[in-house]
Amino acid sequence: MKFLKLLVLFVFVQVNAQQGGMWIPSLLKGMNESEMKTLGMKITAEQIYSVNKSSLKDAVPQFDGGCTAEVISDKGLILTNHHCGFDAIQNHSSVDHDYLTNGFWAYKTEDELPNKGMVVTFIARIEDVTTKVLDGVAAITNEADKQKKIQENISNLNKSLPKEAWQENSIRTFYDGNQYILFVTETYKDIRLVGAPPSSIGKFGSDTDNWVWPRHTGDFSMFRIYADKNNRPAEYSVDNVPYKPKYFFPISIKGVKENDFTMVMGYPGRTQEYLPSYAVDQIVNTLNPAKIEIRDAALKVQDGFMRKDNAIKIQYASKYASVANYWKKWIGETKGLKKSNAIGIKQAFEKDFLEKVVKAGKQAEYGSLLSDFEKNYGEIKDYALARDLFTEIALRNTEILTLGYKLYQLEQIYNNKGEQAFNDRRNALITGLGDFYKDFNPNVDQKVFEQLIGIYAKKYPKQFLPTAFENVNTETLAADVFTKSQLVTYEKIKVLLTGDSKTVLENINKDNGFQVIKAMADGYLKNVAPKYDELNLKNFATQRTYMKAILELSPKSARIFPDANSTLRVTYGKVKGYKPNDGVIYEPFTYLDGVIEKYIPGDYEFDVPKKLIDLYNTKNYGAYGSKGKMPVAFIATNHTTGGNSGSPTLDANGNLIGLNFDRVWEGTMSDIYYSPDICRNIMADIRYVLFIVDKFAGAENLIKEMKIIAPEKKK
Repeated sequence: MKFLKLLVLFVFVQVNAQQGGMWIPSLLKGMNESEMKTLGMKITAEQIYSVNKSSLKDAVPQFDGGCTAEVISDKGLILTNHHCGFDAIQNHSSVDHDYLTNGFWAYKTEDELPNKGMVVTFIARIEDVTTKVLDGVAAITNEADKQKKIQENISNLNKSLPKEAWQENSIRTFYDGNQYILFVTETYKDIRLVGAPPSSIGKFGSDTDNWVWPRHTGDFSMFRIYADKNNRPAEYSVDNVPYKPKYFFPISIKGVKENDFTMVMGYPGRTQEYLPSYAVDQIVNTLNPAKIEIRDAALKVQDGFMRKDNAIKIQYASKYASVANYWKKWIGETKGLKKSNAIGIKQAFEKDFLEKVVKAGKQAEYGSLLSDFEKNYGEIKDYALARDLFTEIALRNTEILTLGYKLYQLEQIYNNKGEQAFNDRRNALITGLGDFYKDFNPNVDQKVFEQLIGIYAKKYPKQFLPTAFENVNTETLAADVFTKSQLVTYEKIKVLLTGDSKTVLENINKDNGFQVIKAMADGYLKNVAPKYDELNLKNFATQRTYMKAILELSPKSARIFPDANSTLRVTYGKVKGYKPNDGVIYEPFTYLDGVIEKYIPGDYEFDVPKKLIDLYNTKNYGAYGSKGKMPVAFIATNHTTGGNSGSPTLDANGNLIGLNFDRVWEGTMSDIYYSPDICRNIMADIRYVLFIVDKFAGAENLIKEMKIIAPEKKK
């Protein structure tokens, strides 16, 4: 009996140990491959990443710098999320051609729409270059000088390490500066929009359903990569041809069931899994609440205008979605960290860590790390809060202030680099501002300004608050700025920026809108930023040593994966439901039935196209339905984060079965603390994607491009 209990415990620990982690694809052989095989994977690590042969990694590019995509045909067709392609869809939209509302489909390649500035980047090779990067660093004692030397080494290596003429070298840091890895990349610059469902499908549920389960969103869009006649990267040209990939994913419509193996490949943006408890406490109780309050106020204003005016809705659709995304994420993250007792678990880990330090006789090297963290995070608290408030209010959520800060930077360029640099930046600014003003509405921004300046005056640490904001009447200030400032229209700001540098700077400084941001920026850059940077550098150095100690003192069997940093990673798990709250159990699948249940005619979040309703009523699901139902989405235990949007979800054989687009609300804490009990990633079922392309859009030309693996017919 005792043996049986031990065996059960061992199996339980092993199963849980196999969940979580964002692993470097070139280093999967060994422990990771063994774990993946145990979970059900039928391919090899070599098939996932290979330098000498085509492999799965060759079909997973980073999409436009912030998302992931996957190649799904031998003609360069790629799939990503609707929200990843949203800016492109919006930019091609107008009142007459409203692709956001009606969707877009190219039934011929000549109908595909080019997207200026859009890129996709493939990984050609991955190589550890830690020794080369850290050459000559150990002898340096000053942290700032140490970082300078590292950056010099990286710069030199990026230039000197071998690559093809059309490739680029990029060296990234891992394990908080304890490892450095080279990524040789290929970036394609001619990317054309091929297809996107209407927002009532691709964005169904919008902000209400964002970050939650159950989801019923067909969050996908399709693009095509074009290359020159040699299949190499090239700027847009009518002479370019569809890209011939090294590898593309077969698509399985066999379906998924609970406990099936799943693997997600992509470019997760940023995680902080090894932060000390003091940092997590500050995030949960100080920084997240402040950022949530700011974005909540901005969103309420924008939403009020968008619901009343369709032109404003189009203008602000992408911006609103961007602001709402992390607002809701921070709410869920805070909730999950509290529910999972992440701070307490971190504290227990730290107690165990100190015991390991003593046991190893490493007190002199590592014994003061946690007390250093406690001191540094105590000192940085007000500076970190001021930094987040300034960033959220001035640089992200109040558009006139964000614009004003560009003028502030223009003034700094003149002061530091002179007339020529000033003229270059001024000209570039004027050219680029057209796109800004196309989607700028002063009536909306005035109300946002009024609300957020009120929060700034009230919540900014008093010792740093500029005197101009003491006892400020925000309504009066907002009305004054938006009545008198030259920043409110493109025509006026072009006049403001006309003339020699002396004239321009004199006129800018007379503008009352600029005066607001200048007071904020001067105060921040003088009283907050220098001390914040000093304390943050201390924390960075301490974190690097802490990570080194964790790696050194942990057993070889420990699953210590590097934090996400927008480089290609593999995460694996199983299709699994979960229990978010007492008495609540979620199944891992949703169906088109749920779309119809949520349907609210005319509502911008929950409206449903008539054709989709007709397809549902007639059960016209084609080859994509299952047992009379149309699968829409599913969840699994894969460890994902921002940047994994659009990532391929693969089955045990490496076939595409889904499209990652979100996480469950409580599971957003996985950026800081991953728990297999709570954390789930959300994926669009590939059958729903193909159903929309085929039956809803009638884009048979796209279906014919793909390699689709159908279920075996019963004999």
